[in-house]
Amino acid sequence: MAVTGEETGAGNSCDSTSSGLAQEGAGAGASARSSLKPPDTLLKRERRLMKNREAARECRRKKKEYVKCLENHVAMLENQNKTLIEELRALKDIYRHKAE
Repeated sequence: MAVTGEETGAGNSCDSTSSGLAQEGAGAGASARSSLKPPDTLLKRERRLMKNREAARECRRKKKEYVKCLENHVAMLENQNKTLIEELRALKDIYRHKAE
């Protein structure tokens, strides 16, 4: 998945969705309880969510780097395999000519 600005938007829509579900399921009592949360708790939650988004972004970046490294290794091995096959063919031809 490409790193875009959608990650931060996705986190915000998730927040509104989960609070929307709580409001639908519990009625007006749920919205009253959520507004009673101390600002410190809300601030901690926002910090945690930001930290989690940053960690997820870093994880995706590292995964891309790892996959790119694996792809390079595969390309190198394919070239090596091709070279070895050509060398084997040449040696077989030499052996056949000596046997004749």
